[in-house]
Amino acid sequence: MRWRALALGSLGVNLVLAAGWLIARNQWAKNSAAAAAQVAQSAQSTGRTNVVVKRQFFSWREVESADYPTYVANLRDIGCPEQTIRDIIIADVNALYSRKRATELVTAEQQWWRSEPDPALLQVTAEKSRALEDERRGLLARLLGTNWESGDIVSLPRPTRPGIVLDGQVLGNLPAETKAAIQEVSLRSQDKLQEYLDEQRQQGKNPDLGEMAKLRQQTRSELQKILTPAQLEEFLLRYSQNANDLRSEFGQLRYFNPTPDEFRAVFRSTDALDQQIELLADASDANSIAQRKSLEDQRENAIKVALGAKRYAQYQQLQDPVYRDAYAQAEQAGTPEAAQTIYEINLATLTEQDRIKANTNLTDNQKTIELKRAELEQLKANALATGQDLPPEPTTPAPTTPPRRTHVIRPGDSLGVVGLIYGLPPGAIRDANPGIDFNRLKPGDSINIPPSGALPTAGP
Repeated sequence: MRWRALALGSLGVNLVLAAGWLIARNQWAKNSAAAAAQVAQSAQSTGRTNVVVKRQFFSWREVESADYPTYVANLRDIGCPEQTIRDIIIADVNALYSRKRATELVTAEQQWWRSEPDPALLQVTAEKSRALEDERRGLLARLLGTNWESGDIVSLPRPTRPGIVLDGQVLGNLPAETKAAIQEVSLRSQDKLQEYLDEQRQQGKNPDLGEMAKLRQQTRSELQKILTPAQLEEFLLRYSQNANDLRSEFGQLRYFNPTPDEFRAVFRSTDALDQQIELLADASDANSIAQRKSLEDQRENAIKVALGAKRYAQYQQLQDPVYRDAYAQAEQAGTPEAAQTIYEINLATLTEQDRIKANTNLTDNQKTIELKRAELEQLKANALATGQDLPPEPTTPAPTTPPRRTHVIRPGDSLGVVGLIYGLPPGAIRDANPGIDFNRLKPGDSINIPPSGALPTAGP
């Protein structure tokens, strides 16, 4: 029975507490209502009628709208000042078109496999960029009026150090905070590198390539914390030192022109090796030199595997400047398939020219003539290799018969006199007139006069 007494006592206490709470609540409500009435009466007595009752809990989503005119109207409905509305709309539109430029334009940075920008791409990108800019300005003019530029916050001063370009389908779609973090890492990396170079210069030292490689690896480590593997690879393909060196290497070959897949495959297979090679760049001990040579051999084999046998053969050939010249000739003639033939012709010509120069039995004039002959033969062979017609050989004109001359005998003319007149020996005149008896010539007879310089035939 004891437990019943305890239960009844506990219930009684709870009833007393509940009654006290109800009395206190009613009193608080009365006091609040009286206070509210007093505030309202005070407001009316002072003549203030423009009281705005604001909602205690505000959500920006209730103001935002996909339709810009509705968005502007919502901002005005909540009493937003006009200059603030202008700033909000301009900033929002600028952000919208910044995303469009980042994701819709194909810039040179996105073609990371090319050593030189594609001129056609640059033209298309410039035209698309102008079109987007016209759209942006037109939209702002419709929303804010033609004088919107007076409040364009995009015209405010910007930092003097522009960041790297983060556009395209991979980097262009990154969140704004991720892009900001990348820019911060990039600028900090530039500062560290410049600080190191300045320090070395002040000390009169050359920069240590290994130390510079370590600084670049630190930058990679920071980026790995921000980007996914695919995003990091896209960044490195654009902006890493190894990718820049690879673009330069392919660019020197002039005619190799790797595809995006080829460039990516070579980069993936050589990037880690290049990082190790860079760390040993300035090492001079025998062990480091041997290690670097082994890494370079591994790198060459990695390129061979990445490109495949056929493309690797072209890659190797184009490292020979003689072959590059041959390929240029073939391409200019519209017959790139003739590059190998022209290459062999040019090699044979170089061998022949070296032989002529080393021939001690020839005088300098003779060497010049022989070298010119070898050059002409090379030009003829290359023309045939590219399917060009050779110019016709110059023909030697046939000897022309001098006009026939005759002399009419005058009184007193003898063979000797006629010879003196024409500067010819008498025998030459006699040979030109066989069957004529010069002792019986009389005035009025005609004889043939041979060409000047004619010599008489040897008589018996």
